[in-house]
Amino acid sequence: MKTSEKSGYQKKTQKDYSLSFKLQLVEDIESGRLNRLDAHLKYGIQARSTITQWLRKYGTFDWENLSVTTMAKTPEQRIIELEAKVMDFLVIL
Repeated sequence: MKTSEKSGYQKKTQKDYSLSFKLQLVEDIESGRLNRLDAHLKYGIQARSTITQWLRKYGTFDWENLSVTTMAKTPEQRIIELEAKVMDFLVIL
């Protein structure tokens, strides 16, 4: 954060999050491992509405009909998930 010397004001800066981070966070929330507030506090995401936007964009919940649907994952999403699993496996070794 940037701090003004005279007033002590700290300007918050926007963070950029990777697609894999967003997808993992959405999966954790949808599976019940985290809730939105816990994710907001744990990862220091500035606005809770940011997480809601990610859930709407990347999640499986049908916001228009207010129901859970199973959507086919894109090849990119599947690759990211598999890479994350491989990295988790390598960390264990």
